[in-house]
Amino acid sequence: MDIIERIKELRDERGWSTNQLALEAELTQSTVSTLLTKSNSLPSLDTLTHLCDAFGMTLAQFFMEEEESELVSAQEKALLEQYRKLSEKKRKAVLTLLED
Repeated sequence: MDIIERIKELRDERGWSTNQLALEAELTQSTVSTLLTKSNSLPSLDTLTHLCDAFGMTLAQFFMEEEESELVSAQEKALLEQYRKLSEKKRKAVLTLLED
């Protein structure tokens, strides 16, 4: 798996800029920018954990191949994909709505 490409795919799925990804992951813009532009760089475990948190997924989910993740129905998967694209504020609002 190409870790940098996976990060770029997840960022692009959400329509985030590099700056937005840095904000969501609570990392500096220079850290994220360097990571995504240097061909020989790989994120530290701490950086990758921050990125996964921003994407709303675990490290295991990050490394899981697409065909392995079919533990949910197509509808559940679509819902989860949309949820992962939301900001933290919007995620909390969705959870509040679902709890009622």
